[in-house]
Amino acid sequence: MLNRRSFVATVTAATLLAATAARAEDALANIEKTKTIRIAVPTDYPPYGFAGLDLQPQGLDIDMAKLIADKMGAKLEMVPVTSANRIPYLQTAQVDLVISTLGKNAEREKVIDFSHAYAPFFQAVYGPKSMEIKDFAALDGKTIAVAKGAMEETELAKLGPAGMVFSRYEDQATATAAFVAGQTQLIATSTSNAALMAQKNPQLDAEMKLIIKESPCFVGINKGQDALLGKVNEIILAAKADGTLDKLSMKWLKKPAGDLPL
Repeated sequence: MLNRRSFVATVTAATLLAATAARAEDALANIEKTKTIRIAVPTDYPPYGFAGLDLQPQGLDIDMAKLIADKMGAKLEMVPVTSANRIPYLQTAQVDLVISTLGKNAEREKVIDFSHAYAPFFQAVYGPKSMEIKDFAALDGKTIAVAKGAMEETELAKLGPAGMVFSRYEDQATATAAFVAGQTQLIATSTSNAALMAQKNPQLDAEMKLIIKESPCFVGINKGQDALLGKVNEIILAAKADGTLDKLSMKWLKKPAGDLPL
């Protein structure tokens, strides 16, 4: 019985691996054949991907996925993912692409390929338009809301003057609430949190003052899928040239995409 179960399990695993390998053999050809593209997207990371009032996914990454599917003439199948499973989903051919605030680093480049960047992602200092902040030296003596242990404070401490006054809160939500309530003059936070803050509190008239650290978003693609990578890059370059990337960034981040890396 054990041998039989072992044999069945082995055959099943081999069949699944073969099916995965066949689908991954030429992703672009398969997309063109089926007229369907499966893209991993976030649904819990506004404004890049989240559920709207109608419970449908929306956000910058969602719009980017729709753009790529439309340009490829394919039906879009969105697959919700988390930061932990988005790359495994790609490697096991459960999705064709990952568009989920994916940053590029040396470790990830060993296992997947990356397109040209399509959107900015950064940590920055934000404050009211009426406050003039042209450089980090201008932060001297200013009160800045930060989340305890967050990268924003660590990185800003390396760049700004010793006279900065950090007001530390338990999390991003509490730090944001403090800034909105006027308890601090500025806030150091991420693109996504700042955009959400601006949407909910337009009366603040807040703007980005200084970028602390940049980490653009890229589309993730399986190794060996050069044809699909080329097609995605072609779409991104065209969207960059005609202003589409800037429009998407302005819509969701209140800032143009700017000069993104290739």
